[in-house]
Amino acid sequence: MSGLMKLLLVEDNPAMQATLQRSLSRQGMDVVACGDGAQALLKWASFHPDVVLLDLTLPGMDGLQLLQQARASGRTTPVLILTARGTVGDRIIGLNTGADDYLPKPFDLDELEARVRALARRVGARVSADSETSLAPSLGNLRHDQQSGAIYCRDQVMDLAPRELALLQALLARPGHAVSKERLFDHVFPGAENVQYEAIEVVVYRLRKKLAHSGVTLVTLRGLGYLLKVAP
Repeated sequence: MSGLMKLLLVEDNPAMQATLQRSLSRQGMDVVACGDGAQALLKWASFHPDVVLLDLTLPGMDGLQLLQQARASGRTTPVLILTARGTVGDRIIGLNTGADDYLPKPFDLDELEARVRALARRVGARVSADSETSLAPSLGNLRHDQQSGAIYCRDQVMDLAPRELALLQALLARPGHAVSKERLFDHVFPGAENVQYEAIEVVVYRLRKKLAHSGVTLVTLRGLGYLLKVAP
């Protein structure tokens, strides 16, 4: 990652927003802040942040709705949720919606900075690992939009969960070639703890069903991994 880290801060409390923007800017980050979900979606699309800090309690569209819409549109930017709603149930809902990390309020600013940098490093490492090949622009009826990261099937954005999207992107990086289960696991569950290795098989199963009429086939190669090829 070159230049300043770009951070989108979505926080509706003016005092908290100002404090976080000032603190993170002092740490050498380029911080753009906004206080509502609709505005955040627009800034997410135009600013192309490296990490999004997202409060859940927002006017109009709440944080989970915002995250759901962003993921549905193909935006894979890592998201760190900041919220006073710190129960285990809220945390699970946020992570299942597509968040990458969760920090309940009140929190320590040094811990926040460390988590933001860890998320950015994780994505940077993933990009570097896959940099030898870019995603195929099209395969069968699938088309990859390089600007948004979304995958289209017959000109319709595919309705993919974040992990399904990550899996499909990893496979599209090497169409017609086997990708090991280990590599796919690292791509789909980056930095995950307490996640069973077999969880990748669940994501493969779900993605395979969504590819039923896409003109491509997700093939299991025992002992080698998985590959994506044009359907016969």
